[in-house]
Parts: sequence; C-alpha cells; structure tokens
Amino acid sequence: MDESLQNSDLVRGSIDTIILSVLLTNDNYGYQIIKEIDKKSQNRFELKEPTLYSSLRRLEKQKMIESYWGEETQGGRRKYYSITELGRELYRKNCAEWELARNLIDRLIRVEKDVEER
Repeated sequence: MDESLQNSDLVRGSIDTIILSVLLTNDNYGYQIIKEIDKKSQNRFELKEPTLYSSLRRLEKQKMIESYWGEETQGGRRKYYSITELGRELYRKNCAEWELARNLIDRLIRVEKDVEER
C-alpha cells in the first residue's frame, strides 16, 4: 500500500505535532522542515508551504516555538524555529493522546478472523 496520505484527515489533524517532532532534534527553517517531514514519511506525505507557515505562526503565537534569524547565506537570511519547553510538553501530551486514540480505534474497527470469514 504505497498511497499518498496527502488528504488524510488523521494526518492533517496532527500537523502541529509532526512539526514539533521535527524541531525536537534540531532548530530548523521552513524548507528544511518540509524536507524532513517528506523524509520521515518516506515520500508518502508532502506538507505544503501554506499549511506549514500557518502552523508555524499558530505555534509561535501559542509560545510552543520561537523563531530567530540565522546568518545570511547564498539565498538570504533564513528564519529558524526552535521548540520551547511548552512545545515539548504539548508534543508529549499529543503523543500520549494519539496512542490512546490509536488503541481505541484499533479495537473499534478490528474485525475478528472468524467474523471476517463468514
């Protein structure tokens, strides 16, 4: 099953948490965040720039991340984002909620083999 998850409501509802997961290991700038998400998803999910930047603005407004300008490079200065302690707490909370929801959904939609064979 090598389908794109581009339009998956489950994925779209987790964009902020996905972005926070990328920022857990390193500060990053927009384009690199998109590339990391593409790599982590094994090319099955492409985060679009408008979605990324609206999430980054929302997360920054909520104090989950902070931004700063990096050194000037060939293409100009890049705006970097770093996760705050509040962002780390939100990431952990969202992951715990995801685990609980995933377990519940698995129980609710799983069909036992004997029922499936009828």
